[in-house]
Amino acid sequence: MQTEIIQQLTQIAGSASSVVCDETELLVYECDALTLFRNKPDVVVFAANTRQVAEIVKLANTHRIPYVPRGSGTGLSGGAMAIQGGIVIELQRMNRILSVDVENRIAVVQPGVVNLHISQAVAPYGLYYAPDPSSQSACSIGGNVAENAGGPHCLKYGMTANHILAVEAVLPSGEIVRLGNPAGETIGMDLLGSIVGSEGTFAIVTEITIRLLPRPQAVKTLIAAFHSVDDCSQTVSDVIAAGIVPAALEFVDDKTIRAVEASVYRAGYPLGAVAVALIEVDGFREGLEETADQIVEICRRNNAYEVRVAKDDDERAKLWMGRKGAFGAMGRISPDMLVMDAVIPRTKLPQVLAQIDRISQRYGLPVANVFHAGDGNLHPLILFDSRRADQVDRIFEMGEEILKVCVGVGGSLSGEHGIGCEKKEYMGMVFSDADMETMLRVRAVFNPGGLLNPDKIFPSRRSCTEIGKQTTTSTEEIGKRVDAVLRGAH
Repeated sequence: MQTEIIQQLTQIAGSASSVVCDETELLVYECDALTLFRNKPDVVVFAANTRQVAEIVKLANTHRIPYVPRGSGTGLSGGAMAIQGGIVIELQRMNRILSVDVENRIAVVQPGVVNLHISQAVAPYGLYYAPDPSSQSACSIGGNVAENAGGPHCLKYGMTANHILAVEAVLPSGEIVRLGNPAGETIGMDLLGSIVGSEGTFAIVTEITIRLLPRPQAVKTLIAAFHSVDDCSQTVSDVIAAGIVPAALEFVDDKTIRAVEASVYRAGYPLGAVAVALIEVDGFREGLEETADQIVEICRRNNAYEVRVAKDDDERAKLWMGRKGAFGAMGRISPDMLVMDAVIPRTKLPQVLAQIDRISQRYGLPVANVFHAGDGNLHPLILFDSRRADQVDRIFEMGEEILKVCVGVGGSLSGEHGIGCEKKEYMGMVFSDADMETMLRVRAVFNPGGLLNPDKIFPSRRSCTEIGKQTTTSTEEIGKRVDAVLRGAH
């Protein structure tokens, strides 16, 4: 990158220490947690505030340089990778909780705030932030907004989108806008809903107003062990069919159990189990015991050979530590893994898991399964050794087959990790050419030049369609253009 541009970025950021252009240091930013896809940016700039982000965007526009926002780098779809090089705008230093309104149960935070730190900060007030990705001790809220992140407790409480009230964002034009409002009431077109889950391709979010919830009066956490995947899967369907909405309902298979129990995340999972269900219910103390007893009965009816209710908060925390540390624990049994993400109807769990097992045997690569069973959000973990080129070649073909199986039973390509660059070539499995053209036109309303996070979500043969090549100047104009695109699509 030209020295002149580096100097201008340094001037915007306020110090040379906020700009990274050393080739070795740039290696840190060549990928996110999806390490199979890598490409170094030309420069990384640590922004300290919204104004700096806007100035960096304007500079990038002037010189036609692609740019990518990045937070903690825990994403699993390559969403923060600089495919075309260019500028990575690093938001980790924007990591303050700006305000907490206890009475109205609202907090205003910057995008670099770690998810778990929010709940820790508001715990003295009896409040917490509900969406809890497995990486919540490391992932940043800005990335959660970009990917509409989920987590075990989103079964009852909803995804990130259900807890975002308003954002401040920098549009690709460099304009700073505010979308939504603290009351959570949408006025006009829901542009906030368009931003959340757009995978960092519509705008760069620099301030987030989030909804906080009161901690439930009581919590019951159960673990049920099964000798059969089918019995565990049937339990999942039967719990929901009984009209019970657990706070979380997770599935953990035998490979994952062995990995967790051999790691620092040891949770006391039964080592002889083929699968376990981790089930949590919460709410008012009155009646919760009866609900837990009902779940125990369902588990036993489906041949659970062991059902255990956590006796206290320490045991409950231990059970969840095992689940949330499962991905990290896989290093005990394999040097590398590909974390997949797809959604299927709950009733198809036995069928799909059996098909995944057959695919695993055919390709000669093991698959561990640990996922959000309550809402059918699968996370097959393909285990491999990246030092063996033949295994790396196989995992992509294998992953494609697994996605075809999921889509074939009425599922979708992603539940919470996003499409990014990992699954963009598979979008045609679900969406027609007309669907994708409409989505591209909506994106072009926000991002007409295509410089913000390019080459994500859509197949490589497609490009960002420009609508009249106009520069967006206001949220009102964005709303009108999006409305025109959607009306034209019908």
